[in-house]
Amino acid sequence: MEDARIPAHLEISGMVRAVQAAGGFATVISKGERDAGTILVICCENGTNARLYERMPQVDGTRKWSLSKAQDPENPSEFTEYCDRRAKQDSDAWIIELDIADGERFIGIDPPVG
Repeated sequence: MEDARIPAHLEISGMVRAVQAAGGFATVISKGERDAGTILVICCENGTNARLYERMPQVDGTRKWSLSKAQDPENPSEFTEYCDRRAKQDSDAWIIELDIADGERFIGIDPPVG
């Protein structure tokens, strides 16, 4: 059985405050459905090397953060276009950017190596 879900707006607010308290910058790019909207998290450092994460359903019924898209340094606009398409596909989705070293720690996963 899946645990009760924290309302999206509270989870987003907590992430923003935690990143800011750690000296980083966090902002909501797109607001979604207040309580149950999908949350997409962009992790980057100084606006570069962006990675997009979202929770994906697992076989056991849980929802695990998964990397959906990584920014190609040779074509950074492709990443922005992908995020824009995702926002248009799901008007209930939240998109939040965490601009801090190892931003993945704020969603409970290890950052990519390399």
